[in-house]
Amino acid sequence: MFDRILKEMRDKIRKREYVMTIHGEEEMNNDYLTIYDVESCILTGKTLERQKDKETAEWKYRINGKSISGGEVEVIVKLSPTGKLVIITVYVI
Repeated sequence: MFDRILKEMRDKIRKREYVMTIHGEEEMNNDYLTIYDVESCILTGKTLERQKDKETAEWKYRINGKSISGGEVEVIVKLSPTGKLVIITVYVI
């Protein structure tokens, strides 16, 4: 359903055109994940849903995929007005 946007997100990952929020980094560390796990999740995953942020009205996407070790991970991401992929949060399922 969101194949085009997922392809764009994967391209951003491959080109290293992304940033991680402080919250995302904290959650990544809390779950003992690395940036490679986050990249792997987006590169191997599927978009589960699109959500509209209540405060900013921006679209954000929930992606489920695999970590480097094969565990199940989800990330919440959005595309910023500057064109970068913003990793909002990440967590182990």
